[in-house]
Amino acid sequence: MRQILHISDVHFGPPHLSELAAGVLTFIADRQPDLVVISGDLTQRAKPHQFKGARQFVDQIPVPSLVVPGNHDVPLYRFWERFLDPYGAYSRHFSEELEPVYRDEELLVVGINTAHGWTFKDGRIRLHRLLEVAQVLEEASPDLLKVVVAHHHLIPPPWFGTQRVLTNAYEAMDLFTSLGVDLILSGHLHQSFIGNSEEFYPQGRPPVVILHSGTTTSNRGRARERDKNTCNWIRVGSDSLLVSNFRWESSLGRFAEHSRHWYPRHSRSPYTLEGLVEPLAGEEGPPEATAILR
Repeated sequence: MRQILHISDVHFGPPHLSELAAGVLTFIADRQPDLVVISGDLTQRAKPHQFKGARQFVDQIPVPSLVVPGNHDVPLYRFWERFLDPYGAYSRHFSEELEPVYRDEELLVVGINTAHGWTFKDGRIRLHRLLEVAQVLEEASPDLLKVVVAHHHLIPPPWFGTQRVLTNAYEAMDLFTSLGVDLILSGHLHQSFIGNSEEFYPQGRPPVVILHSGTTTSNRGRARERDKNTCNWIRVGSDSLLVSNFRWESSLGRFAEHSRHWYPRHSRSPYTLEGLVEPLAGEEGPPEATAILR
């Protein structure tokens, strides 16, 4: 079994909350995930000292990590840099790798950069990157859990106005559902929510679970997560996924489990909860699998 911690929108800079960053590191030390995923917006304004702060934070994570940039990691007001060298500061002060790939005996996690200097707030998946991702997925063992990480969202959020999804979302989802992607992780909207591909891109194929994290370590929570901070804990079983949404509880000084959601891995059968379920405090037996974040 593999365990993944998904955090997002840490926003080093004026909105960053150092107490919560320390809480994330404590969470990681206590639970020891196999992988930490950060789905973009490491900084608030793509400034060198903000990237250095983010780099110091990631360097303290004692397990493997996979990070993709977000739109806030491209300069906003440094116009020439924004259009001529949008990832220069990210590459110099954080990482040269914009679209990392992580593999082990049970996981394949593919990063996609959806933040581009000319798209401003809305994201975009480049079609040539989709072709590269297709090759990686086609060559992967069918036994691996296949995960895609992007900053921008591929499905609209609930209760949050008329947010557009990223450009080429339909083409991306068609590819992901046809090549057996199990899970998509993203952020950007500072609001946790969960859905699946068949709700928004019906193809009659096994659905991909689409999981968003709110802002984990900043004061920029939105909609029903205003003034809240969240992250996701994912447990991967042989034939199922268990996703827990965690919220920061200031009265406890830590992240606490808020909800759980069980999904079958459609390429594997039979589907069971065995090995995944740990009862909540005061519970007997497995939690309800039908609870949703919406």
